[in-house]
Amino acid sequence: MYLNRIGRRVTNIRNTTSPHWRGWLKPENRCLVPFNSFAEYAPEPNPETKKKDVVWFALNDDRPLTAFAGIWTEYRGYRGTKSKPIPGPHLVYGFLTTTPNAIVAPIHDKAMPVILTTDEERDVWMRAPWDEAQVLQRPLPDDALKIVARGEDKEDRAAA
Repeated sequence: MYLNRIGRRVTNIRNTTSPHWRGWLKPENRCLVPFNSFAEYAPEPNPETKKKDVVWFALNDDRPLTAFAGIWTEYRGYRGTKSKPIPGPHLVYGFLTTTPNAIVAPIHDKAMPVILTTDEERDVWMRAPWDEAQVLQRPLPDDALKIVARGEDKEDRAAA
């Protein structure tokens, strides 16, 4: 997780035009956050279970390894619980988000992670100046992502 200057946990970074984020958009603070699949809660409860389903997304049913565009930094404050605080430094990260594509929008209409699917995209993210890298903060094409599981399970067991 990424912590902002006031200590609030942040995992999603959308407004990269904000002065708060500008300092961390340089290549030395960028990282790749690997994943096989990611989840969002369905907007409405399942009529049968009365609980919101967990909806899993991946590039395809094989759930190949790919990456989110991430930003990392060192946080020198305390982490953990109030009863067991752990002093820093801690290496923390968050990942960029963008407008959702047509696959994610019915489940989460506010945002989706910035997904880097090719070696070229990952290289641009890690090395290019911000004016070049910022074009990667876009939704993945609709046909490049699919729902691979849906239900109560909070773990995508097929990705293991």
